[in-house]
Amino acid sequence: MTDDNDVAGLQRRLAEFAAARDWQPYHTPKNLAAALSVEAAELLEIFQWLTPEQAERVMDDPDAAHRVADEVADVLAYLLQFCQVLGVDPLAALAAKIDRNEVRFPVRKRGGGSESGTTDVDLRKDRHSSE
Repeated sequence: MTDDNDVAGLQRRLAEFAAARDWQPYHTPKNLAAALSVEAAELLEIFQWLTPEQAERVMDDPDAAHRVADEVADVLAYLLQFCQVLGVDPLAALAAKIDRNEVRFPVRKRGGGSESGTTDVDLRKDRHSSE
């Protein structure tokens, strides 16, 4: 049984919304990836000229908080639609990525090294978990 607030339920609602408007022909992987990128850029735009301190407090302003929530929703909506079109389980994909990153980026001991002997120099070339 699915709930409207779980991934499958949200994907179903998004698909029904698009179908009711005859948007499915436009929901190709390329178009959805482009739309996802645009929405992520709109989220970034909110933070573009903020200092790190201002960015930390962005949710204190109700108008800014509303904009952030709306853009997060847009990003997630396009990501879920993209995953549905290509048959990607987003939660399984994330779990698998975390598993790979736990191996790829071992826990570092204090003093800069890691349990596997990796040094800070080795880690500079490999900092982003999304790569």
